[in-house]
Amino acid sequence: MTTNEPRFGLFLAQHWHTWDQIVEEFHMADELGFDHAWGHDHFLSTENGVEGDMLEAWSVLAGVAALTSRVRLGILVTGNTYRHPSMLAKQAATVDHISNGRLILGLGAGWHEQEHRMFGYDFPSAKERVDRFEEAVQVLNLLMQEEKPSFAGNYYPLEEAVFVPKPVQRPRIPILVGTSGPRMMGILARYADIWDTSTPNATAENVALLESKCREAGRDPSEVRRSIHGGAEPMKSEAAYGEFVERYRALGFTDFITSLPGPEHTDTVRRIATDVVPALRG
Repeated sequence: MTTNEPRFGLFLAQHWHTWDQIVEEFHMADELGFDHAWGHDHFLSTENGVEGDMLEAWSVLAGVAALTSRVRLGILVTGNTYRHPSMLAKQAATVDHISNGRLILGLGAGWHEQEHRMFGYDFPSAKERVDRFEEAVQVLNLLMQEEKPSFAGNYYPLEEAVFVPKPVQRPRIPILVGTSGPRMMGILARYADIWDTSTPNATAENVALLESKCREAGRDPSEVRRSIHGGAEPMKSEAAYGEFVERYRALGFTDFITSLPGPEHTDTVRRIATDVVPALRG
């Protein structure tokens, strides 16, 4: 993935949503011409209290993959602590087949301590979570690309693992890593295709850190796309959306993700998709 043409996406976090509402929003992203649309990997709501509905991320992704036709799909981001990477690889390959090659594999080390405690998942130290993540990314790469890979991992060993079918996308599904930490940036530079961050961490210093880690890994920094998540505010007016994109494009970002504001802004969202986004592609 070496091109830097701009791409525009929607973060459609499924908290406080019914299945029908989720389908409606992903259909909208598909029909309005957005390049990618993203779900949310949590077991409870991270907004407006924890008791709102929250359907499981990869089940949702499989469902919407079958009900959309064009938009690329992903989870922003999948928490490594919730699934063994071999199972995640199988889930990802399955969704890639259901979607006919439209998946982006979004990954993170895991952070939500309350959620881990509530549902009985181990929540190791930050160092161990990154250790596990580094192994997980290697396992995912091996399973998606090699025949019967073995891997001598401390956490996730493989022994001549038969993994078929491979994903539709070759040599593998594009990998996005959500991070702002120096060590995670180094892992991203070695193994991934897209860096994702939120606006507080989208600084010139973090862009420089990513580029430095790429050079340390012997990689051209332009090979890594840069994705920024700006929340819902930019979607409340055409001017705000244009300012959001231009501000972060000047820092070298290539992918621009926003959340949906309230229903009172539906017409604005449609105007942004049909009028503003095409002009920004130009």
